Amino acid sequence: MEVTPLRKAARRGLAEEAADRVREAIFAGHFPPGAPLREVELAASLEVSRGSVREGIAQLAREGLVRCDWHRPTTVVDVTAEDVEEVYSVRAALDRLAAVTAQAAASAEDLDALDELVEELATAVRTDAEGPRLLALDIAFHDRVYAAAGNGRLTEAWEAVRSQVFLFQLRRVSLGHEHYRARVVAEHRELAELIRAGDRDRLSRVAEAHVHSARESLLSGL
Repeated sequence: MEVTPLRKAARRGLAEEAADRVREAIFAGHFPPGAPLREVELAASLEVSRGSVREGIAQLAREGLVRCDWHRPTTVVDVTAEDVEEVYSVRAALDRLAAVTAQAAASAEDLDALDELVEELATAVRTDAEGPRLLALDIAFHDRVYAAAGNGRLTEAWEAVRSQVFLFQLRRVSLGHEHYRARVVAEHRELAELIRAGDRDRLSRVAEAHVHSARESLLSGL
């Protein structure tokens, strides 16, 4: 079986590097939901020990990206309706709080960075960038909102579900790419404008509605 090519691991901390490289491959769509992750093949591709791969996979399991069951193959997590409901309900609450907190705390640099990411998204859409590229900019926008909020515990909560959100959104894009492409710029531009100068209650509703729209789009495609 042909092994998916991965970037070779640098000697920073081989388990961490292995986790980073496999995560990148998952987010790039090389390992779709449900795909097996074979320790021997990954170790050969990354040119690291099986032990380092095993530790890296354990990190991805803690992020909710892979499933490691006893006496069963390690796989990228599949996307079920139950998982979607759980993850997106948590994300809706977090994104709402992050947006309204960022509105009060964001610096001019933060606000400009959000606008720049929206413009990068618009350019990516105009140039027919692939789904993973759009999604990377989408997640980068939300990373910046959390950073602008300046609440370390809120950011930690986001980071706890971030990898699952990325994977689930990747699945959403694969099931309805044109639907996602048609909405992504306008939705993020509205959020950026409301964070810069908008009604707090409306911002709260829009931030939550943004997540619920993504959830419904994914559920309808599953």
